[in-house]
Parts: sequence; C-alpha cells; structure tokens
Amino acid sequence: MERNETAEITVNGKKQTAAVGSRLSEILKMPLPCGGLGKCGKCEVLVDGKKERACRFRVLAPCVVKTPEQSGAILSETGAVPTGRVTDRLALALDIGTTTLALALVSLDEGKIVRVLTSANPQAAFGADVMSRIGYCAGHGPRELQKVLIEEVDRLIREMAVPEVPVLYAAGNTTMLHLFLGADCSAIGAAPYTPVFLDSQRRDARALGLSGVREAVTLPGVSSFVGADLVAGLNHIGLPPAGKHRLLIDLGTNAEVVLFSADSALATAAAAGPCFEGANISCGMSATSGAICAFSLDANGEKRIRTVENAPAKGLCGTGLIDVIAALLDHGALDESGLLDPSPYPLADGISLTGRDVRQFQLAKSAVCSAVLTLMERKGVSFDEIDTLFLSGGFSAFINVRSAVRTGLLPSGLQDRCRAVNNSSLLGTAAYACRQNDLSVYTDRAQYLDLSADPLFTELFVDNMLFPEAR
Repeated sequence: MERNETAEITVNGKKQTAAVGSRLSEILKMPLPCGGLGKCGKCEVLVDGKKERACRFRVLAPCVVKTPEQSGAILSETGAVPTGRVTDRLALALDIGTTTLALALVSLDEGKIVRVLTSANPQAAFGADVMSRIGYCAGHGPRELQKVLIEEVDRLIREMAVPEVPVLYAAGNTTMLHLFLGADCSAIGAAPYTPVFLDSQRRDARALGLSGVREAVTLPGVSSFVGADLVAGLNHIGLPPAGKHRLLIDLGTNAEVVLFSADSALATAAAAGPCFEGANISCGMSATSGAICAFSLDANGEKRIRTVENAPAKGLCGTGLIDVIAALLDHGALDESGLLDPSPYPLADGISLTGRDVRQFQLAKSAVCSAVLTLMERKGVSFDEIDTLFLSGGFSAFINVRSAVRTGLLPSGLQDRCRAVNNSSLLGTAAYACRQNDLSVYTDRAQYLDLSADPLFTELFVDNMLFPEAR
C-alpha cells in the first residue's frame, strides 16, 4: 500500500478508515502519559488479538482493534453548587486544566452558577503533562493541540443548550491558554521561558471555532508557570486579614504555589509531574471506575480498600497512592528512605506498588513541600502567621490530609489549617464574570520565584525526598 492510501480497521466492533502509516494512538485519540515515547504502557490495546502499544503501532493493513473500557473522570469535584437559574444575562466560565475541562454557565443577574459540565482534556493524546505538550507544539506547531481543545469546548457549550452567550471567560495555566488561542507556546519550554502573552486576551469566539458564544476573554497570568488559573483561585479565596498570610496550592502535573498577604504575593511552580494523576505509576490510572481511591491497613495488617464507584479494583489513582504510601510507612513496610519491603507490594488482584512508584511519589511530594517551605523562608513567614492552606485541584476534596502530612506532601505545621477548595480556578473565573473586579490586585503584587535558580529549594528538595519519621 502507498503512504496516501487508507486501510479499514475495526475498533471495538465499529468499522472506520485510517491513513496507512498513521499511529493507532492518533486514530483512537488515546491519552499518552509519556507523550508517545512508548515507556508507560498505558495505551496498550489488542490488535488482531495481540497486545500492542498504540503509540508505537502504525496501521499498515486492515486490522481489528479492541481497547480497554474507558470512562470519564469521576473522582473530580469543581466545588460549584449550581443554585442559579437561566436569566436574561448569562456568561460562561471555563477552566482549562491539563487533565480536566470544566465549563460553568453563570447567571449575571443572580451572580450564581446555573450549571457545570466537565470532561477530559483531549490534549492528553499528546502527553499527560504541560512539558509534553510544549514539546509537541515545538515539533508540530499549535494547530492540532488547539483543534482538539476547541472541538471539546464547543461540544460542552452546545451541551449547555442555551441561547447565544455574549462572553466566555477562560482561565488555565499559561500553556493551556496559549493553546486555546492557537499561540505558539514552545518558547515556554526553554530558558528564558518567554510566553507570547500574560495579560488578558480578547478574541472573536466564532473565529476560534466556538459556537453559541460571541467573545472569548482569557484572564491574566503572572508568569510562564504561574498562570491565570492561580489568579482566578486567588480571586475565589480573597485576601487574608492584615498581618496574616495564606497559601494556595494547586495540585497538578505542574503544582502552582502562592504565599500571599493583603499586600504582596510570592508565587512559584514545582514540577510534580503526572504522579497524582497516576500517569507514571506502574498500576496507576485516572480517578475513574475501579480506581483505588482510599486505602488503609488495620492493626492486623489487613487491607481496607475503597474504589471509585465501588467497582472491582483496576488500578491506583492519586488519592489512593497517597493513602497507600502513608499506610505502608505506618506499618513499617516502607522506611524513611523509600525502601519498600516487599517490592512489589500487593494491593489487590493484579495491582501492586513498586519501588519505582515510590520514587516517583517521592520526587513529586518533595517538589511540592519544598516549594512551600522555600516560599515561607524567602518571605520570612512562620507557620503561626499562616491562617489557612488552601488545596485546589479536582481531587483535592478527596485527599486525606493526615496521609498527605504523613508522607511529607504537606508540612506537618499546617495540618490543622488545610482546606480543600476544589476547582478554585473555575470558581474564581465565575466570580470574575459576575463582578468584573480588578485582577491587578493579584497580578501586580505577585512576584515569581524561579525554584531552579534557588539553592535553598535544591537543599530542601534533597532533604524532603526522605519520608518523615513516624511519631
């Protein structure tokens, strides 16, 4: 067959055509946690009854493909409570997360959210994390990344089934907003990490490819790695009382952290990687049906497992991973250095935790905790001066804070002051749509701290790779 020919393939019983030579992962639009490098094995499918990695398999002839059962992200909360009604003046608020998209219909007359829809970010087919997508953009340009994103946002807008809305307000990290508008984000991936824009942008929504809305407005960001999602989060939380500080941690593949007072803010980003989404964990998976989301060991060492939808266990998601690590530390199966005995440690039938999984978690948790401690030290702020630590992210409401502290993901000095705010980016964007308040109170006062150039962070990162000693 010639390169420009097509082949008929059958996917889960449905026939379709595919260009000869194309990768199966591109045809199936599968999430590729490792960016299509063939390392993680999370895109494994059956081709004519044989196991193949979709990111490495090219269609050369007719074939029959069977994919694993897929379901949308379930264990994800926006924190929005839809209490409004459809009124004359409406707006849309969009949070473009690296993993999940969340769209809210907002009544401007009542100042309330009417409805919320969520879905997976289809850009996962190009890599699980921001850097993978920046790398894809550098090699192929932003068009494909923008196309799949716009198509999914447009689908969500149409699913709202309301008359044309004047404005859609969008927040997300700086890379996601670049790709939403079709801007080349490749310069964000290499020093000096220069974005095309950080200020608010306005576009004709129909020119972008969105139906049912006239204008798209993006919220402003702080830096290449502290984006509009964090600014929106601050807009949701609000400033602390005089003399006090607050912390906001947006847990994701690129954990954004800001320590702020009524007068100033110091922000940074820690490369946590896709560990909390289960992407680089051997039996990891997203928080979908069958994912182990809570875990404990009783006094006799018996396992107590809870899964999403109480379905048979299929893998381990982020909240479950945190619980497993904490439980194994408490029961001596895991020591302070991260040595796991036995390795792999069995969790359920066909599901286990490996020593490599533990190391991936250590890298992620040390990055987050060290970022917090570095900001506190650089601002000269003690634990007593912080009134609340806000945890943001779709799965933040499901994190066992005690487990997070036991593993060293969060500092123990703040255990009694942790509060989940779910998707603070969506909530803060909806608030901006209603109030149109001045966001420069957050952006103009914020300074960005580059952790890669800070020797204190490097020192803390090494120290915090160890797990806290048992009390």
